[in-house]
Amino acid sequence: MTIDLILVGCGNMGHAMLAGWITAGRIPAARVVVVEPNESLRLRAAALGLSAHATAQEIAPDCQPRVVIFAVKPQVMRQVVPDYSRFKAGGAAFVSIAAGTPVGTFEELLGADAPIIRCMPNTPAAIGKGMMVLFANNNISPEQDEFVRDLLSANGAIASIDDEDLMDAVTAVSGSGPAYVFHFIECLTEAARTAGLPDDVAKLLAMQTVYGAGALAAESDEEPGKLRQNVTSPNGTTAAGLAVLMGGDRLKQLLAETVEAAKQRGIELRD
Repeated sequence: MTIDLILVGCGNMGHAMLAGWITAGRIPAARVVVVEPNESLRLRAAALGLSAHATAQEIAPDCQPRVVIFAVKPQVMRQVVPDYSRFKAGGAAFVSIAAGTPVGTFEELLGADAPIIRCMPNTPAAIGKGMMVLFANNNISPEQDEFVRDLLSANGAIASIDDEDLMDAVTAVSGSGPAYVFHFIECLTEAARTAGLPDDVAKLLAMQTVYGAGALAAESDEEPGKLRQNVTSPNGTTAAGLAVLMGGDRLKQLLAETVEAAKQRGIELRD
């Protein structure tokens, strides 16, 4: 029995990405098998119209997926992955969306000839606005690469890197980046309150301004620096505010230190 996908782990991120694949028509629910030991999460997955099991041993012996995707915590990866090595013989590719676990670990557990893709998504993938960065070993075929890219494109934008060591920088920028932006929204909201705006208005102004500016930057042909200049009149209010943010490269330096700290922690947590 050939299916398209086995998804191992269906927590919040795994379920959100899976729902995106099915909703976008990238994959029929009937061609998906989920393995999730948590009963409530397993039932939630099954509600999408797919087969869901508690363990890998419950998967039909004649089941052969095109791809196996691991969406479990890095701490349990070494215990989970070997149960799926049997699918390599049938031509399955293996994809990990867990932070910190290098391709070498999967090659150790599945064999050096296993086709493996490491993916670093971020939480906006849950609404189709994510950033997915991929690193593949040399065993991935063009057909496998195309299938995985088409699947993940339902969750947002995709980029590739050729040097796996760069994945720590990827994690520090786009993986952790949403949290930085959320905190910026928190701070801008608090600044708006301090400036005298009511709580509900302050929150709306902060969130919609960040959302709108991000959307404009993504859709514009102009660089963000040019967009900034376009709204900065000489000696105007924006210029006064930017003089604080940009004075002495304060924000630039702060973000550089933030990304470096997250990158170094990623290096420390490598499997």
